[in-house]
Amino acid sequence: MFAGVAFAAIGIGALVPAAIMSIASANLFTRNIYREFFRGAATDRQEAQMAKWVSLVVKLGALIFILFVPTQYAIQLQLLGGIWIIQTLPSVIVGLYTRWLNPWALLIGWAVGTVLGTAMAASVNFAAMYPLSIGGWTFPSYIALSTVILNLAVAVVLTPLFNVFAIREIDETVGSDYAM
Repeated sequence: MFAGVAFAAIGIGALVPAAIMSIASANLFTRNIYREFFRGAATDRQEAQMAKWVSLVVKLGALIFILFVPTQYAIQLQLLGGIWIIQTLPSVIVGLYTRWLNPWALLIGWAVGTVLGTAMAASVNFAAMYPLSIGGWTFPSYIALSTVILNLAVAVVLTPLFNVFAIREIDETVGSDYAM
């Protein structure tokens, strides 16, 4: 009896973050894609209705995923998601808050880190640790950490090259573009 109550509590507890994520993804889709590309003159009511439908579709997709995808794949996706999301750190932190690194170098660094992190994880059967060989020595390393360091190193090395060839976007932002 108690086990059933405990499992029900776990199930209900899992629904809370799932509902929040589906609402957030529905709002992101509705405001950034639906209103921007499909229906620019959508009213707030129409936008809210579309968000409700998109939220329902996301929830149904998650339910289908849970019911039909093997549990091992979900665990592997969790590891890969951590590797992939950490690769955005240099681009977001350095790219948004400084002008130190070239945007194209940051993008290439992100791609290198993401592809190499995925390949490293797959090569060790989706374990978090990878045997990194440097100079004849083998060190256990976290895949996400070693690839984010490589990501940043690629961006740092490519920035001077891209700046020499003037591969840089011109920032046309002026003071009046900011809300005061």
